Amino acid sequence: MDLDGGAGNNKRVFNRLGTDTSKNQKVCFHWRAGKCTRFPCSFLHSEPSHPSGSAAASSTANGSGAPKRFADDSGFSGSAQRRGPNFKNNHNNSWGRMGANNKVVRKTEKVCNYWVQGNCTFGDKCRFLHSWSLGEGFSMLNHLDGHQKLLSGIVLPAGMDKLFTGSKDETLRAWDANSGQCTGVINLGGEVGCMISEGLWLFVGIPNAVKAWNTQTNQEFSLSGPAGQVYAMIVGNSLLFAGTQEGILAWKFNAVTNSFEPAASLKGHTLPVVSLMVGANRLYSGSMDHSIKVWSLETLQCLQTLTEHTNVVMSLLCWDQFLLSCSLDQTIKVSVSFLFCYFFPSIKARLFGFTCLFFAGMGGY
Repeated sequence: MDLDGGAGNNKRVFNRLGTDTSKNQKVCFHWRAGKCTRFPCSFLHSEPSHPSGSAAASSTANGSGAPKRFADDSGFSGSAQRRGPNFKNNHNNSWGRMGANNKVVRKTEKVCNYWVQGNCTFGDKCRFLHSWSLGEGFSMLNHLDGHQKLLSGIVLPAGMDKLFTGSKDETLRAWDANSGQCTGVINLGGEVGCMISEGLWLFVGIPNAVKAWNTQTNQEFSLSGPAGQVYAMIVGNSLLFAGTQEGILAWKFNAVTNSFEPAASLKGHTLPVVSLMVGANRLYSGSMDHSIKVWSLETLQCLQTLTEHTNVVMSLLCWDQFLLSCSLDQTIKVSVSFLFCYFFPSIKARLFGFTCLFFAGMGGY
């Protein structure tokens, strides 16, 4: 650097422009970011050293004994990583990752919508899940492709190595449980509303009919009678029950004639029946009319109606003496028989804190 002649004029060029060196001991912010273009720069292009004196006191003015942090330092605890002159602030290369080893940051527990649609461009760098499970308990073995619309039923009959799926695309597909390959497709002529298997039988509910297959003999039956979509089915007391738009229908298999014969029509619900359950010699039905009806499997007569839900009763489950029901009103209700509460009065306090409901003609809330 050029100097003026004489000992008293030994100053650098930028000092001659009126800059006081005592005020320019601050580290250059742009140099820290690796993009300072000034030459010469009036600020330091190196970290200051404060061995003692007022400068050291200034750097520890926070009282902790550690140097003061700068605005662009990391906000996490520990020593800040200084950025060299070749640092490039490219957020796309580091988003979702951190550190020199490019470690993956903990992902959120939300499934990536773009991955579901098959067009996520972030790949392993995506902050959302690219799987249907979280944790090490389960892993994807296979992906069964074939249906063109959403699936509405899936069953794996006991003792068989075939999986059956039904869809809104009006087809029933059979899959090899070992290879995952589709082994057959049946066009049903209507959207599948529900599917169940019972022993050797496979039952599929479609609009205005129930299809039945004997998986051992491959015999096919069509059970007429339903009006509209079949939403739910269950087997109890050797009867097949189907929840339809107009109530509940029941069939019984006649081994002599090798056919299903109508057994009964259970009326009472004012809107379609969408859930069925059998337990304790009772049939329970949940409906879009927000109610649950209790039927005797012996007489097929309605014993009681539960009206605690305020929206569609979507699912029912029997557990010992308890009936669990879930609804679109965002609640799960637990009902228990009067006799069970009589002999075990403390059950209300012990079982999840739920209120005891009485059914089977014994009363209500």
